[in-house]
Amino acid sequence: MGMSVTISAATEHDAEQILKLQYLCYQTEAELYGDYAIEPLTQTLDALRAELSGGCVLVARLGAEVVGSVRGTVDSEGTAHIGKLIVHPRMQRHGLGGRLLTAVENQLAREQGAQRFRLFTGHRSDGNLRLYRRCGYVPAATERISPKLSVITLEKEAVAHAFTTSA
Repeated sequence: MGMSVTISAATEHDAEQILKLQYLCYQTEAELYGDYAIEPLTQTLDALRAELSGGCVLVARLGAEVVGSVRGTVDSEGTAHIGKLIVHPRMQRHGLGGRLLTAVENQLAREQGAQRFRLFTGHRSDGNLRLYRRCGYVPAATERISPKLSVITLEKEAVAHAFTTSA
């Protein structure tokens, strides 16, 4: 009998596993853009621990192993900023990214009153763009960062009834 993946709030004890998974997952992004100095690859364990204590951080677990994670915060205007959605390469393309995204949206809306969601990705990150569009996000802005990178910001409005599902 196989194990199922569960999604829950991250704890301090998850920090090292999240950081290692983040490093693994962002290798393809770094290669895609030719930049191995991107923030997810240079983030320190202390910086990640600060995020754990200051925002919404969820993990997906397969048994005791962290196989996915996502983070979010809500600003004073009700916009949830979602970032660092990661799924272990062996677990990708099975719906886990969408499950994590929905879970963080639900939690940020329910617990922090998010009225809209915002996230970003690079213009060459086709898999990310497909996932975000499939989850209802639409492009809101594009900013050229360098000749190699444009960042696309995507947004969607919170839908009140989507956050009242029972557990």
